[in-house]
Amino acid sequence: MRWLIRGSLFQSKGLKMAVQAYILIQTEVGKANSVAKSISAIPGVTLAEGVTGPYDVIMRAQAPSMEEFGRVILSKVQAVSGITRTLTCPVTTYDS
Repeated sequence: MRWLIRGSLFQSKGLKMAVQAYILIQTEVGKANSVAKSISAIPGVTLAEGVTGPYDVIMRAQAPSMEEFGRVILSKVQAVSGITRTLTCPVTTYDS
């Protein structure tokens, strides 16, 4: 049994997968809708929706590599006005 983290050094047997992650986002009061709308326009973002709970927006995105994920997606997400905090959760696949 082993854990595979898509697009990382933990990936085995030469499988080529995109890096995928959910990003949980806290926003300034009243900014969740505008943040979700802005984020949904970023290339690589596959989902951006407002949610209730400790976070205001959840998004899912993918890129060909971890480097591209950071450079192309995370840097643009962090530049969106109204975001106060993010938590990135890479998607993993359990391979038995």
